[in-house]
Amino acid sequence: NPRVSRSSALASKATGYPIAKIASKLAIGYNLDELENQITKSTSALFEPTLDYVIVKIPRWNFDKFEGSDRTLGLQMKSVGEVMGIGRSFQEALHKATQSLEIKRNGIGADGKSYKDEDIIVSKLINASWDRVFVIFDAIQIGMPLSRINELTKIDMWFLRQYEELYLLQKEISKYTINSISKDLLLEAKQKGYGDRQIAHILNCLESQVYNKRQEMNINRVYKLVDTCAAEFTARTPYYYSTFENEIENKEGKKYSHNESVVSDKKKIIVLGSGPNRIGQGIEFDYCCVHGVLASAECGYETIMINCNPETVSTDFDIADKLYFEPVFWEHIYDIIRHENPEGVIVQLGGQTALKLSEKLDRYGIKIIGTNYKSLDLAEDRGSFSKLLKENNIPYPKFDIASSVDEALKVTRKLDFPILIRPSYVLGGQGMKIVINKKDLKEHVDDLLKKMPKNKLLLDHYLDGAIEAEADAICDGKNVYIIGIMEHIEPCGIHSGDSNACLPPFNLGDLVLQQIIDHTEKIAMALNTIGLINIQFAILDDMVYIIEANPRASRTVPFISKAYKEPYVNYATKVMLGEKKLEDFKFNPTYKGYAIKQPVFSFNKFPNVNKQLGPEMKSTGESILFIDNLQDEKFHELYSRRKMYLSK
Repeated sequence: NPRVSRSSALASKATGYPIAKIASKLAIGYNLDELENQITKSTSALFEPTLDYVIVKIPRWNFDKFEGSDRTLGLQMKSVGEVMGIGRSFQEALHKATQSLEIKRNGIGADGKSYKDEDIIVSKLINASWDRVFVIFDAIQIGMPLSRINELTKIDMWFLRQYEELYLLQKEISKYTINSISKDLLLEAKQKGYGDRQIAHILNCLESQVYNKRQEMNINRVYKLVDTCAAEFTARTPYYYSTFENEIENKEGKKYSHNESVVSDKKKIIVLGSGPNRIGQGIEFDYCCVHGVLASAECGYETIMINCNPETVSTDFDIADKLYFEPVFWEHIYDIIRHENPEGVIVQLGGQTALKLSEKLDRYGIKIIGTNYKSLDLAEDRGSFSKLLKENNIPYPKFDIASSVDEALKVTRKLDFPILIRPSYVLGGQGMKIVINKKDLKEHVDDLLKKMPKNKLLLDHYLDGAIEAEADAICDGKNVYIIGIMEHIEPCGIHSGDSNACLPPFNLGDLVLQQIIDHTEKIAMALNTIGLINIQFAILDDMVYIIEANPRASRTVPFISKAYKEPYVNYATKVMLGEKKLEDFKFNPTYKGYAIKQPVFSFNKFPNVNKQLGPEMKSTGESILFIDNLQDEKFHELYSRRKMYLSK
């Protein structure tokens, strides 16, 4: 292809060589030797990149959203995102990439989730499956010879030997305890990419014990530069990855590992990225992260970005003052925080990926910038949030909480069907479903609790025939500014990410709008929100009920910002940092007519799946449509299709 491709973006991130930028300049007449290397600032673009590290890219699939889909990989692309791991060896980079995927795996093996059944393993090896990268290890673990795996998969023996080395290392580690393991063996495991969590699993101890053992033995991460030249020239751009090195002895006889990430004495802010793109958490959150980084820089902070997604703008080497291309995985983040000692960490902008880490940040005494952990958790916990609504006299559908099938069945005595079942701590409507009888309810609750043990499920009466709307707002602790109210064209019950949404609302009366404003202000203040908040509403018979609230950036913030031509994430970040109050901004949203957010679906990649829409999100992207008035043909077309099925 005589153009940039998906792999061009990956190659740019992998090497630090900005392919698209250089190609654009060549197209307008420059020669390679006339262009400066952006990273070294001392060599030309004619100097091809040299790497002293290894890159592993792994795609991110979302087959769980498409029941009945063919999960076999083939000539047609089915992944919705990707991650990239950087390490000093293939094994280290492979582990970092698998830790970045956010699929509840801790890496290759050592997490208790391996397949043991030979028939399943053989089937997955023969038919290229999305999880084959893990299954190869499982095959070695049950004693399958490498020659047999090579015969089934046609994967080169070099890669299989790398897996075998990991298996033999795990076997060796399992002979010891946390107290008897040697420094050399623990260092080898860390150099091959094993997380503390994996080592703890092998040694049958706590992750924190492995971490403490590392500290005791002085086995610490060091950070190396992605510099395009394998350290032949000095790099000017701080783009880092972590690794573990054997210690070097200096002239004074002192042992040390060379760390290329020099810590400044400036005040710093860390922004946690959103990890791989997937259904429910896409590029919208990267938009928020980038604008959060730029706003923090405007406030005089040194900005530090942590992310692992090569498709994003946040992982460009010239966005933040420092970029750590690392998994958004607790161990990696904690080591960076200890190394950099920031003023705090922004978790509001990176979607559920960043938000899920707020509990540990709070437990370890690390300051969360903006809304505190207690409030974030209160909004995420369905039961606690419903109690907060009750205390504040805010209407909500009749509900109850269940954490077992029996409890869920008891709830049906109080609630009429249809019932909407919603797990806590999820994004993109994961696991949500409307059930119409006890059999459906029992099956779905049973399935959910297998996938999410100990989760609190909220069961509420589904408001059939209701209109759905949502509002995004910024709160500084004293005042609330609503940046936009959107009315969904689809009926209530379809996930907000799958609905066409109209800004401003096209069919809500003053009474309803005033209720939305009042409820938004009340909830934002009750949750002690500092920064952004998104609230979803169901409107039935002119009464506004609360569906849920999320005190973080939502996927609609970029849409509203572009529709109104206002940098709302910039404003919200400055509020989070305490640098500004809402009264300091001159809000001036400019719009004419209506803006409509339109979801984009990829059902053509999954021809046999059920295309019915519901409370679990299925769209893979979105577009924006501007219309002058409601007589526009495009609006009429969208409105005429406001139903719960997409045509095949």
